[in-house]
Amino acid sequence: MSTFPGPRTPTLQVRLLVLVLAAALPFGYGAYHRFLPDTDRPTPTSSSGERLVMAPLQPPSDPRYVFREYQPQSREPVAFDPCRAVHYVVRPDGAPQGGLALITGALADISAATGLQFVDDGTTDEAPSEARPNFLPDRYGDRWAPVLIAWSTPAEFEPLSGEVIGVAGNAPVATEDGQLALVSGQVVLDSDQLTDVLKFVSGRAVANATITHELGHLVGLAHVDDEQQLMFPSARPLVNTLGRGDLTGLATLGSGRCFDDL
Repeated sequence: MSTFPGPRTPTLQVRLLVLVLAAALPFGYGAYHRFLPDTDRPTPTSSSGERLVMAPLQPPSDPRYVFREYQPQSREPVAFDPCRAVHYVVRPDGAPQGGLALITGALADISAATGLQFVDDGTTDEAPSEARPNFLPDRYGDRWAPVLIAWSTPAEFEPLSGEVIGVAGNAPVATEDGQLALVSGQVVLDSDQLTDVLKFVSGRAVANATITHELGHLVGLAHVDDEQQLMFPSARPLVNTLGRGDLTGLATLGSGRCFDDL
């Protein structure tokens, strides 16, 4: 079991000949919402009552971000409870060489930006599904299912069809006071496309950007129109790190309320 509580400063070399121009790369990022009934829920557990990892004390203030969903009758974003760890599992089947390191590095970046703590629950053989429930007691016991991060192909997971290189989805659940909270979700990565990307000199930077982008969706960010932000819907060869707008949105997502009835 491992956690990612602190900052990470990536060092990236953008020297790949194919990536010299600032035009969009020939693949894009995907995201989808799931609206599933949550009548089956685990036994509620108490929140820690305090944030597990503090978000940056002085995050940038930049309006170039969009949230995926808002609380009913307010402009507060729907997010994970920052007083609870976000557990995750990885399905390693089909992973390119160094794939696990790419995932843990991207998780560290998102943790540093949000203050969320990600806890590694190991590997799984669970296949991704567009209708994946938040609660899978037969597989994970009496708790919310951990976030699934899986390498896959369009043949197995249709949302990866076409030029999509990664997809993320989640389904909020309702709390006792009528608010919404994220408790699980999944990130699915096209193993063939990312394996090809990693063959190039700067492929690791692009792969890290892909996973970080999808994790941004997982925790609550939507696509933006600004090409200098990592949450732009198409991969950009010279934009491989979180932009100021991305960081502002992520810090906001990590500074939300805690829930004691999840």
